[in-house]
Amino acid sequence: MKKAKHDRILLAHGGGGQLMDELIRNLILPKLKNDVLAELGDSAKLNLASGSVCFTTDSYVVKPLFFNGGDIGKLAVCGTINDLAVAGSKPIAMALSLIIEEGFEIKLLEKILDSISEQARLNNVDVVTGDMKTVEAGAADKIFINTAGLGVKLPNVDLGMKNIAVGDKIIINGTIGDHGMTIISQRKDIKFQSSLKSDCACLASLTCQLLQNITGIKFMRDPTRGGLAATLNEISRDSALSIEVREADIPIKAVVQTAADMLGFDVLNIANEGKFVAVVSPESADDCLNICRKHPLGKDAKIIGEIVQTHDVPTVELITKISGRRIIQMPYGRELPRIC
Repeated sequence: MKKAKHDRILLAHGGGGQLMDELIRNLILPKLKNDVLAELGDSAKLNLASGSVCFTTDSYVVKPLFFNGGDIGKLAVCGTINDLAVAGSKPIAMALSLIIEEGFEIKLLEKILDSISEQARLNNVDVVTGDMKTVEAGAADKIFINTAGLGVKLPNVDLGMKNIAVGDKIIINGTIGDHGMTIISQRKDIKFQSSLKSDCACLASLTCQLLQNITGIKFMRDPTRGGLAATLNEISRDSALSIEVREADIPIKAVVQTAADMLGFDVLNIANEGKFVAVVSPESADDCLNICRKHPLGKDAKIIGEIVQTHDVPTVELITKISGRRIIQMPYGRELPRIC
């Protein structure tokens, strides 16, 4: 009997029967092929040489699903890898779970899987296990992705808020606000023509190079939701130290600043997906910059500020371009939902 070919997801694709099996074996497995995943077990068996690992999980609900610079598939892999990378590990494996709405086009699923496969391959990370569920039309806004990631901790690397001290420098590896403003500009209720492009990228190749060659790196974090403002406030709060950053040194593309001004957003609060903030000793700052600027993901790296003594309560202050000062507050909430 000839098998029916479907061009859209059916509820039956999540029912655990023939349709689900065909979708997994004929579409998903070929895209993400590796020996561990091919076993299709309830869990993956991994042989790790290191006794210390980093583990993370995240969910991705971006809208629109496809945007200039990436899509929800690329975002899911890069976001997972970056969470492991800034924790001081080398990412090695991840799990992938898909929640797909009835009626979702198979060709769009294939495009998303291609992005996942490409980013995983480029970063030497295998998708070793996963799951798929289908839900009724209207219940999931097309597709949601959940991931978990595993990384092997790099030897002699100890990142943490406890290491931060007065005088440490704050480095960012490039321009801020690119991802969030790109997503916002492509929403159907806001959409306008621009050259905005998401910075969505996997950072592990750069962070591993830094951590394996520089001893003075104290802490790293990727400023995703809440942007640079949230990350700086988290560092200040948890280290009990204050921060001064210089507006003139924060790298921002002119088109991003213009879009933010036009729509009434503060770029400091806007999400990023290919950036990290590093706190480093003053002796190591220039070496960090030199390594960053030789890497494609760090060519616009800058020292944007430093850790200072707290005199009252931990505070993040911006020294403006006209030498004024203003407090950078923790964002109350996301500017718009479904950014990542």
